[in-house]
Amino acid sequence: MSVDEIRPGMVGTGHTVFAGATREPFKAHIIGVLRNVIGPKRDIILARLEGGPNFILRDAGVIQGMSGSPVYIDGRLVGAVSYALGAFPKEAIAGITPIAEMIEDAALATPRSAAGDVPLEFPLTPERVAASLRAAHTRLFGAPMTEAAAAQGLRPIGVPLTLGGFDPRMTDFMRSALSTTAFVPVSAGTATPDARTPAHASDRPFEPGDAIGVAIVTGDLQVGATGTVTHVDGDRVYAFGHPFLNLGPIEFPMTKADVMTVLPSMATSIKIAALGREVGAVTQDRATTIAGRIGAKAAMIPVTMTLSSERGIRRDLEFGIVHDPMLTPLYSYVAVLNTLISYERQSGASTFVLKGAVSVEGQPAVTFDDVVSGDSALPAGAASVAGPLAALLATDRGTARVTGITLDVAARETTATAAIERAWIDALRPRPGDTVPLHVQVRHFRGATETITMPVTIPAHARGRMTLLVSDGAALAEWERRDGRAETPATVADLVRVLNKTPRANRIYVRLVADAPGAVVNGEAMGSLPPSVQSIFTENRAANSTALRQAVLGAWDHRLDVSVHGSRELSFTIDSSR
Repeated sequence: MSVDEIRPGMVGTGHTVFAGATREPFKAHIIGVLRNVIGPKRDIILARLEGGPNFILRDAGVIQGMSGSPVYIDGRLVGAVSYALGAFPKEAIAGITPIAEMIEDAALATPRSAAGDVPLEFPLTPERVAASLRAAHTRLFGAPMTEAAAAQGLRPIGVPLTLGGFDPRMTDFMRSALSTTAFVPVSAGTATPDARTPAHASDRPFEPGDAIGVAIVTGDLQVGATGTVTHVDGDRVYAFGHPFLNLGPIEFPMTKADVMTVLPSMATSIKIAALGREVGAVTQDRATTIAGRIGAKAAMIPVTMTLSSERGIRRDLEFGIVHDPMLTPLYSYVAVLNTLISYERQSGASTFVLKGAVSVEGQPAVTFDDVVSGDSALPAGAASVAGPLAALLATDRGTARVTGITLDVAARETTATAAIERAWIDALRPRPGDTVPLHVQVRHFRGATETITMPVTIPAHARGRMTLLVSDGAALAEWERRDGRAETPATVADLVRVLNKTPRANRIYVRLVADAPGAVVNGEAMGSLPPSVQSIFTENRAANSTALRQAVLGAWDHRLDVSVHGSRELSFTIDSSR
């Protein structure tokens, strides 16, 4: 039924699930049509809802999770219950998105770009991740609203965000992060058979009024939004009547959902629902609808995570995360942090030894091999996974398709750090070509000292004054940044190489540096250039180069099972008398 046929006083019948998987009818008394209220040529049909089991809409009002509930007049589909009015309404007055607008929006097929997505701010902290989660989920309101809509308190019905396998402390973190958005995190676990649910309900095709889920994380951990199916046309499914995150083209799993109960509230009533089995893929997330196809398959990133503790406990987890420039890094952080919180203590210092890899289609894997230790080890461990994913998926250097993540975490309930205290070499004036022992003394957290010896070979062409930089990963990265050595990757292959070269916290890094000019050309450092070549790069700005004041003649590192901090510099002169 078109909007032009709608008249005040008409009475429609809606369908939604209030418990289990059984659709129940309710009444929709048409109040009128608000023209151009959501945006140009965007109309909303106002209706007063009543009915449901035990007249639940009278007590609960418009319920989060009803988004997409279809409304029919004389057997003809009008649209989807999708908007609510006011903060504390005395009546269940809802906005209905016309079905024609939903179908029209879902026909758009523009490609997805990461340019407008919410970036992660580094270094990652729980506060910064919470801010990014909040920013990502407020995109639900991305559709323009007129002043008239805002004045009437017209807003999309909130979306229950189902969490399964989450520690209560992590649920509280999510709830706090999303407190100013239209999403309400709810611990619901995984859908299980229910006496109220017909035996065939989970196997039958979707029908209008059924509960539907959109998954972000699947498997041993689950995160997803739940709502209601509006319309089914063959294998095509339309739902919600408003955006999920207003991302445009997406590829998220479409699932069945089981509604456990409705929690009535004076502020916001909500359906408590759990995600069920996957039945298709949601491919469009638009201003007036989400839409997808039954039988399609969303390509998830498989994650295999093993957590072992010095207490003898081992947990093997398998879950999948959607392949999305914005949500993959955010929910990888959430998933890893939740796993660490679930099994390891939050109070006191901890140490996590992390090993693993991110598989990238057509490229070498980006590897993890690091140690985080101290009072902030929990979020730092999660950030070590989310950081490379953010760099890979948010890149504009080409398509980086992540095909899998493996992560092995060994946990200790102690601090495992070492400070670089001294560094020295035995030879005062080494000659070109000599291999001299470099001694580095480190002091461990409990006070014990250890001397590490590393062979350092002086290049045959080395002359003059030299400096040995002995440092932790953070100090090396800062030195490279100051000296203009930080590479700017031009391709995905460059990015993978740079990520694998990123200094780690569990290394002692040694650099043999000479006061010989060089340049960074197209992201590659070139040292000790002849003056004639150096002038080409420094004078020709079109050469995409940056001048370097020093040349690195040798690079070494030594891996430890602790987190290293500190730095020292040694200066000496090469004896070139022979």
